[in-house]
Formats: sequence, C-alpha cells, structure tokens
Amino acid sequence: IWFNDTLKNQPTTFEMPEISKDCIAFLQYTGGTTGLAKGAILTHYNVLSNLLQCSVWFNFALSEDGDVVINALPICHIFSLVAVCFSAFVNGCENVLITNPKDLKTFIGVLRKFQFASFAGVNTLFKKLMEHPDFKKVDFSKLKMCASGGMATEEAVAKRWKEITGNILLEGYGLTECSPVVLFNPIYTESFSGKTGLPLPETDVQIRDEDGKEVPVGDVGEICVSGPQVMKGYWNHEEETKNVFYEDGYLKTGDMAYMDERGYFKIVDRKKDMIIVSGFNVYPTEIENVIANNPKVFEVAAIGIPDETTGEAVKIFIVKHDDSLTKEELLEYCRENLTNYKVPKVIEFRTEELPKTPVGKILRRELQG
Repeated sequence: IWFNDTLKNQPTTFEMPEISKDCIAFLQYTGGTTGLAKGAILTHYNVLSNLLQCSVWFNFALSEDGDVVINALPICHIFSLVAVCFSAFVNGCENVLITNPKDLKTFIGVLRKFQFASFAGVNTLFKKLMEHPDFKKVDFSKLKMCASGGMATEEAVAKRWKEITGNILLEGYGLTECSPVVLFNPIYTESFSGKTGLPLPETDVQIRDEDGKEVPVGDVGEICVSGPQVMKGYWNHEEETKNVFYEDGYLKTGDMAYMDERGYFKIVDRKKDMIIVSGFNVYPTEIENVIANNPKVFEVAAIGIPDETTGEAVKIFIVKHDDSLTKEELLEYCRENLTNYKVPKVIEFRTEELPKTPVGKILRRELQG
C-alpha cells in the first residue's frame, strides 16, 4: 500500500484498537548480509522485554534524565531503533541522531556541541572517526558508555579508542530476531577482552552442534537463544520459521561462538561464511582481526574461494592505510601470525572502501564471484 494512498484514504475518525502483549509491534527486516532479507515478527512483548532487559543491564550508565546519547546508526537497523533510540527514551535521555556518519567533518562538529554520556557505533565507524584530526578535540568528560555491535571490534581499534576517549568499547551481540540484544559485557568491565559478554536477564544462550546438542565449554558451535525477546517467526515464511527453531523453542542464530569457563561468549563468525580448507574450519573474522593489526592495513575482508587441492582457500581484500604495502610483505606478515592453512592464497588490493550494509558491516557476499 503506497504511503500517499494511505494518507488520502485515512478514516475521519480514529478508533483505538485493542492491543495485547502478543500483538505484532512491527516487522523488522533482517540485514540480508548472507541472503534475502526476511521480516522478523516482533511483538510488543518482545520489544518491551528487551527494553527492560537493557534498562536493568545499563541502569547506572544512563541514570540521569537529560543525558545525551549519540546515535550514528540508521534507525531502520534494529540495533539503532531499539537498543539505542528506544532505550534512550525509556531512560529519559536525549537521543542525537547523526543522519550522515560518512560526513565526518559535520559529524565531529555535532559531537563538539554536546557533552554526551553514551555513544553507539560499529567498528568501521570508530576507526574512521579516529582517523580524523578533529576527533581529539571532542569533549569526552561526560562519556560513561561506548557500545560496539553489528560486527566484530578489532583489538587495535578498541585500544586506540581507550587512549583517545578514556572509555572502553563494550561489545555486545544481538540480532533482528531477538529484538535485538542477547549478550553484552558488564558496564564495570575494565579492559577490552574481545568477548561478546554475558546473556541479558531472563535469556538463556546455549552453544549447540549440528545435531542440536550442547557442546563442551570452549568448543565452537552455533549460538541458540531462548528468551522473551525472541521473535514469533518470519512474516509469510512458514518453512523458514520451522527451520530456524528447535522443537524446544531455541532459536538457531546462524552465528558460531564458544563459551569460556566464566560464562562469557566469543563470537567466531557467521556459519554461512565459514571456509573449509583441507577439512579444517577457518573463520574469516579471525583472519581479518589478525590482518587488521597490521598498521599498513585500513580495511580487510576474507572469503573462501574454490581450490582444486584444498577444496577451499582463503582470499582477502585489502584497502591500504599505507601505499607502500606489498603483497609479499602482507603474505610474510600472515605467515608469521597465522597457522599455515589460514594464510591467504589470494590477495586483492582495492582502492575504494569495501562494500558495506547501511550500518557499516562489510558485505562479504558482494565480494564473492
């Protein structure tokens, strides 16, 4: 139904519909990073539950009415809409939306106008901000919490962010199907760990194998979630809905991770992005994190390509930070820091930034082919 037609045909009177917690609040479409976007059916209960979970988790970080929250993510993304916008409103905060984060000069100009308490973004955004010479002129004295989500946070980025802002990048994990937040690091965390945190209240997270059985602590498997924030299903996709839930109600997220002895989770990669080299599982994120630590690399993405000998091999795409970087130099760096079968077989340099989703996550599927 076209929006203009809706306006023309609106009724002259409005009758308030009866709304229960099980009514659909909205259809939130997935990012589509690994395929066609699907509409996740999120109820009022789903969204309100996640807001309550987040409010409890971040309670003393946003405890003063009028605190300013910087939101540099598009509102069409669930991370921005619920975890940032709605959470800010629920806690009596002022939400400042950055409509064009790519315009760094204007963006930083806005940051300099506010004494903000919270900042939410993704790894690629943090990296670009810190490259700008005016970023160090921003007042970070009131900053209490920096949330990083949507993609893995590079250790080098987190370290530099702490040096400049005095704040730790707190990683979390969520997905559209979970309204969105599932895991987050505690507010009192004192150093960046690369872990994605602990489950929010009332949320149970299990790491399961292909047969749906829980794996031992430390073993990699698929993240499966049960909690009040989990969606009802996909809009007009009954078969997809059946495939994504176990009989006991746990949601299959498609993300691979492991849990350590303290109960903290570490995301490894998307299940569909895993590369199998000579029978060994290779996770692109691990390779990307290692290569990103090279100071001459600005952006990196890893994918799997067919290989006659090993079945699949690793190919990487690089955007240089230093034009002097050569393939031979980068290969030597990889050999020193990666196991042999994880070393890229093909390196492709790009002069322009790598393709990304609106929220800033690198689109590996657009690099395939």
